[in-house]
Amino acid sequence: MPATVRIGTCSWADEGLLKAWYPRGVSTAEERLRYYAERFDTVEVDSPFYALPAPEVAERWARRTPDAFTFHAKASAAMTGHDGEPTDAAFAAFRAALGPLELSGKLRGILLQYHPRFVKSDAAKAELARAPERLHPLVPLVEFRHRSWMAPDERADTLAFLEAHGLAYVSVDAPLTRASNVAPRVSAATHAVAYIRFHGRNAMTWNIRGGSAADRFDWMYSDEELAEWVAPTRRLAEQADEVYALFNNNRDDFAPRSAAIFRGLLDEAGVAATGGIEPPPERPTLF
Repeated sequence: MPATVRIGTCSWADEGLLKAWYPRGVSTAEERLRYYAERFDTVEVDSPFYALPAPEVAERWARRTPDAFTFHAKASAAMTGHDGEPTDAAFAAFRAALGPLELSGKLRGILLQYHPRFVKSDAAKAELARAPERLHPLVPLVEFRHRSWMAPDERADTLAFLEAHGLAYVSVDAPLTRASNVAPRVSAATHAVAYIRFHGRNAMTWNIRGGSAADRFDWMYSDEELAEWVAPTRRLAEQADEVYALFNNNRDDFAPRSAAIFRGLLDEAGVAATGGIEPPPERPTLF
């Protein structure tokens, strides 16, 4: 039986969401996470890339979400070449910070979004090969930011390497540009967990000097653009045991709105999915 596609967003606390998505009265950290978890059953926590949370914060994330809720977390900058060479100590610090979330059973994958200077080489492959042991039993989700890994003549070798070492390839939707830090749109499953990240298609702001993440990912997907991913997502659901589709177009409320469009398209195509729809209204009680 094909896997159910679980749809979510990359963060529930981005500034754009606070301004444009949460309704009036949903204003505390607890209320926001509970509101999000009523509409999605998975999320990617991107904040650890910038600063590791205190363990008690991770414990609150676990406590405030339903039992079947699944978190993925973005690796810290020190784990992916953004802050020196990755070390065992960096991975250990990350695991300690998110320990309560992992112990809850709700933490599934760790997004390893490597620095654009992480070019395909024997040394880089050796670094990748260390990730499964450093993260076990969590799933290493590998997102490349240098196109050398997925160039046409390197693609098969890269995907075979990931599969052989227990690494999950992150399929990416991003602008089609010649920039070296933009991967091509390739959908592939190299692990029992398949993962898609939707970054938007704003080629004008992707590498804008001095731009913020909201500038880079400033894109509201159209039905036509997301329809391109229905067939590839169906194939991933047939190949993998778990499929996650996470929206990172984090300007305003573009991510949850795009997620809702994608959910509708999957529903129309008969692809089983969760997330991206409003919960039924509560029935008034008679007493």
